[in-house]
Amino acid sequence: MLDELSVTNLGVIRSARISPGPGMVVCTGETGAGKTMLLGALRLLAGEGAAGDLVGPHGEETCVEGRFLWDGEESVAVRRIAVAGPPPGKGKPPPVRTRAYLNGAMAPAKTLAAHMEGRFEIVGRHDHLTLSRPGEVRELVDRRLESADPAIAYRAAWERMSDLESARRRLGGDRRELERELDLLSHQTDEIDRAGFETGEDEELRTALARLQHAEALGEWYAAAGAGLERAGERTGAAVAALRRAVELDPGAKALLESAEAWEAELTEGRVAARDLGEGLESDPERLQAIHERLRLLGDLRRKYGDDIAEIRMFRDRAAARSLELADLLRRAEGIDAEWEEARARLEEAGEELREARRRAAGVVAVAAAAHLAELGFTDPVVSIEVTADRPGPAGADRVEARFASDRRLTPGPVKRVASGGELSRLILSLRLASGSGEARVAAFDEIDAGVGGAVALTMGAKLAALAGRWNWTRGRRPCWRAPKLGKRS
Repeated sequence: MLDELSVTNLGVIRSARISPGPGMVVCTGETGAGKTMLLGALRLLAGEGAAGDLVGPHGEETCVEGRFLWDGEESVAVRRIAVAGPPPGKGKPPPVRTRAYLNGAMAPAKTLAAHMEGRFEIVGRHDHLTLSRPGEVRELVDRRLESADPAIAYRAAWERMSDLESARRRLGGDRRELERELDLLSHQTDEIDRAGFETGEDEELRTALARLQHAEALGEWYAAAGAGLERAGERTGAAVAALRRAVELDPGAKALLESAEAWEAELTEGRVAARDLGEGLESDPERLQAIHERLRLLGDLRRKYGDDIAEIRMFRDRAAARSLELADLLRRAEGIDAEWEEARARLEEAGEELREARRRAAGVVAVAAAAHLAELGFTDPVVSIEVTADRPGPAGADRVEARFASDRRLTPGPVKRVASGGELSRLILSLRLASGSGEARVAAFDEIDAGVGGAVALTMGAKLAALAGRWNWTRGRRPCWRAPKLGKRS
C-alpha cells in the first residue's frame, strides 16, 4: 500500500503530505486544488519521465517522496526535478535535470520503474489513448491467458529464429568473400605464430645487438672497471686488516669493521662480474646477422599488426577468434537455410497457438467487461477484442484491438473514436477489472467517476470498494478517507 506521500513545489502544490493507508482511499477537493498533480507525483515515483512545466513557482526544485509497504517490507522512493535551462522554443517546457533515489540510494528512473512493476498502476481519464494501441490491449488480454505456455513457446521460437537470422546476416550473400577472409586470417595467424616472438624479446634483442656491435669498446671498459675495482679492493682489504687489530683492543669498532668487510666483499663481487662481462664479449658475425634478421622480422610484423609484441599478439588472438567464428559459420552454411526454414515453420506454429490462446482470453475479457458496463448503467453494451494475424514480432504474430459500442444497435468501433467523455471512465474501469489489472498492490484512478451520477455512481463506488477489498487491507477500518484541502501543508 501507499503509506505516505510528500510533494513539494509540484505545479500548484507548494507543499502537501498525505497518509492514505490501506483499503479504498478517495481524494476530494476543489477544481485546481492539485488532485491530478498528486497523480502526477505518483507517476514520477513509478519512474515516468519528467517535464520542466512540473516544477512549480515556489522554488527551484520539485521533490516527490513516497513510502510504500509491501508484504511487511518498507520501500521509499524519491524523485527530484530541477530546471536545467531556458525553454527550447515558444510554448515548449524547459529542459530538466532529474535525480531518483530508492531506499536512500541513488538509482536511475528505470530502476524505480522496474521496482514498481506489478505493484503499482495508474489509471487516468485519457487511458483510452493507450487502449487504442494494439500493444496495450494485448497486454490486457495476456493477463487472462489460460496458461503462460503458449507465450513462452512463442518467445523461444522467436529467439531461435532471431539467432538464425543473425547467423545468416553474418554469412552475407557472398560466401566466397568469407572464404577469402578466412584464408587471410589464417595467413596472418600463421605468420605471427611462425615468428614465435615472446613478450619482452624485442628488448633482449636490442641489448644483444648493442653488445655485439660494441664488443671491443665494452671489453676495454669492463677491463678498466675490473682493474679499478681490484685496486679499491686491495685498499679496502688493508683497511679491514687494520680494523681487525683495532677491534681486539676496542670492541666499539666492531660495527665499522663489519661495514668494511661488506665493502670488501662487494668490491670482489664487482671485480668478478666485470671480468665475466668482458670475457663474454667477442665478435660473432653469425650471431650478429641472426639478430639483425630477427629484428627485421619484428619490424615487418609491427608495420602490419601493432606497435610492439604485446599488440601483435593481441591482433593474433583476435584474428584466431574471428577465424573460428568464420569456420563455424561456413560449416553451418550448408545447413543453415534448412534450419531457418524449420525455425520459421515452428515460429508460425507457435504464433498460431498463441493467437488462439489470446482469442480465448480476449473473449473472456470482452464478456466480463460488457457485464461490468451493464452494471454501470449501459443498457446493452458491446465490447469486442479482435485478435488478427499480423507480422511476427517479439511479442507475437497477431494484432489485438479493442472495439466498443454503448448499445448493441450501434456498430462497435475503435475505443478512441466511439467512446464519449462520459463513457470513458466506465469503459476504462470495466476493461481494467475484466483484465485483472486490479491485481496491482496500488492502483490509482484519476477522476474515474467523471460524467457518472446517481445509481451508476453508487455501483461504480461499490466496484472500486470491492476492488480494494481484494487485498483485504481494511482490517476493520473505514475504507473511505477524505483528504485535506490541497495547496496547504497537511
